[in-house]
Amino acid sequence: MLQHTFSHIPGIGPKIEKNLWSAGVTTWQEWHLPAPVRVSANSSAEAAAIIAASHTALSNNDPSFFTSRLAANESWRIFSHFQNCIAYLDIETTGLDDFAEITTIALYDGQEIFTYVNGRNLDDFVEDIRKYKVIVSYNGKSFDVPFIERFFGITLDHAQIDLRYILAKLGFKGGLKGCEKQLGLSRGNLDGVDGYFAVLLWQQYKETGEERVLETLLAYNIEDTVNLERLAIEAYNRNIALTPFAASLRLKDSTPPPSPYSADSKIIDLLKAY
Repeated sequence: MLQHTFSHIPGIGPKIEKNLWSAGVTTWQEWHLPAPVRVSANSSAEAAAIIAASHTALSNNDPSFFTSRLAANESWRIFSHFQNCIAYLDIETTGLDDFAEITTIALYDGQEIFTYVNGRNLDDFVEDIRKYKVIVSYNGKSFDVPFIERFFGITLDHAQIDLRYILAKLGFKGGLKGCEKQLGLSRGNLDGVDGYFAVLLWQQYKETGEERVLETLLAYNIEDTVNLERLAIEAYNRNIALTPFAASLRLKDSTPPPSPYSADSKIIDLLKAY
């Protein structure tokens, strides 16, 4: 989809882009002056240089070039081109205040699942996340990424695909779990477990040291993370369906690997009774 994209050029929004496609300018290679549709003089002047830079960025595997120029709800356009360097990411914390800590992190790269636990291997995340160029999250631009940067004292310069904005434009709202339900995803015995439960699970683990409590928290954290890939593909395909390129660019559904941890239903039922 990326080479069909013109909306990262200043002054060319989705409407003008669609007009270009209809006029036969469907790829960067087909751009020419004068443009076959009404485009501002500034946009016309910048287009050739930005398209040339786009070719270079794509060759250099530089997704940030595009996400820095696209609206947050249009970042889905880079997805298929950079799937081999994506980290699907979700964090759990002790709360939302300035003194809150990260308790666990789950990272999924489309092949393997990695988990990080406060007091065990949490610092390993800092090195591992640098292996990737794109972070896919739900509300990560506002929460996960700023929280990680503050907690570790680092800067994450990755390109970001925040599904909150992309799914909202498609009409899906209500948080990650709400979007999952609207799209027919089931969480099994983790249904109804949310971020507040994650805080309680961590508190119980710290008080008791019971591994099954920690494993339940990690199972929940992982579910949040691996589901991001399924939602990203669904969002990509729904957006592609609105373009003339749907037949050739649609992606296959994903099948995540089995989670290394299982949620304990008895623990979940106990916490739900609180």
